[in-house]
Amino acid sequence: MRAAVMVARAPLRLPSFSASSSFPEPSPGIDGRGGIKFKQSKKPQFLICRRDVLRQASYLIPLLAPLPSAAKEVEVGSYLPTLPSDPSFVVFKATTKDTPALRAGNVEPYQFILPPTWKQARVANILSGNYCQPKCAEPWVEVKFEDDKQGKIQVVASPLIRLTNKPNATIEDIGSPEKVIASLGPFVTGNTFDPDELIEATVEKLGDQTYYKYTLETPYALTGSHNLAKATAKGNTVVLFVASASDKQWPTSEKTLRAMLDSFQI
Repeated sequence: MRAAVMVARAPLRLPSFSASSSFPEPSPGIDGRGGIKFKQSKKPQFLICRRDVLRQASYLIPLLAPLPSAAKEVEVGSYLPTLPSDPSFVVFKATTKDTPALRAGNVEPYQFILPPTWKQARVANILSGNYCQPKCAEPWVEVKFEDDKQGKIQVVASPLIRLTNKPNATIEDIGSPEKVIASLGPFVTGNTFDPDELIEATVEKLGDQTYYKYTLETPYALTGSHNLAKATAKGNTVVLFVASASDKQWPTSEKTLRAMLDSFQI
């Protein structure tokens, strides 16, 4: 009976967390009355707990890592130059420091304007094309900028071979505006594209470069229910500029987003 009482009380003894503490742990045997025999161990259990915590915490390191240098958690007006003709915008000119594709020479430098209150957003490594340069088979995201009140924009690049076998093809060589958006539509919406979502398609010439411009109403898009897009081809790449807004953002930001779209050139 005395042994049984001691066994019942053993779990109630609280260990002291010091390296010299002893802790009860089960021995391999069972006594004749079915009770567990206990022995004293000199192994400091708090060290085991600490190792477990450190091991599990190591899994969080990628989530806690700082954003890439290309993504700045500050308003772009603090580091981008003001547009001379309109101080309500700043100018972003992409260089080889900005993206893996620009460093690899797969994309020609491009530029566009945006309001100074916007911030650059992080592009996940798997979407950036960093893992596949210089020969990517699928489209990738170049840069992203956003503003909670106005919307977001992104530049998407696609290998030319994905749309045509003709090297150094122009956007006209690929096909009509409707044909191009049918191929690139999912990269505008973030999921699927329905031809009925295309409201307007126009053609614009800037010097020797031709651009296809689109207005889309996309109620089921992941990017937003309102999307504007502008596509062109140069070298071995088709580049797509996308401006997106929700129903709440659109009434007050449409004019700004269209100005940003119009300013995009490569």
